[in-house]
Amino acid sequence: MNGALLTVLIIVGVLLVALGVLAFVGKKMQKKQDASKEQMKAASQNISILVIDKKRMKLKEANLPKIVLEQTPKYLRGSKVPIVKAKAGPNIMNLMCDDKVFDIIPVKKEVKVVVSGIYIMEVKSARGGLDTPTVKKGFMSKLKDKAAKAKEEAENDVKASKKDKKKK
Repeated sequence: MNGALLTVLIIVGVLLVALGVLAFVGKKMQKKQDASKEQMKAASQNISILVIDKKRMKLKEANLPKIVLEQTPKYLRGSKVPIVKAKAGPNIMNLMCDDKVFDIIPVKKEVKVVVSGIYIMEVKSARGGLDTPTVKKGFMSKLKDKAAKAKEEAENDVKASKKDKKKK
């Protein structure tokens, strides 16, 4: 009995220490992220671009500057990131963007964006309107819709059969 209680207490203690360490590391990383966002906002500028194409590509295949690949950790170089091929003035360039922004940017249209380096942070406006991302229905919501539709059809069939019986 005492041995089992002792092992449970040790496991709970280890879990509490691990939770404390994760909270401490999480706060540090949050501070770093906030600081980098502030730097990006300070260096940002509004430009007008003509979006040629957009797709999710691996960093190696995206034709980004070599310094971007060198600064990226090796485990992230193979991950797919949202890339927008755009014409800004006379230059055609590949730009990275935020996932939220990637869904909104229309292709083959002129867009005013906030850019920091090669990173699109925000979309201000677009000629012809912005794309509104379609919200996918989840599995459970589809099932609920089908069930409601089936129930409605069953009720209509019952009403129709009662009307037929009354007419006869």
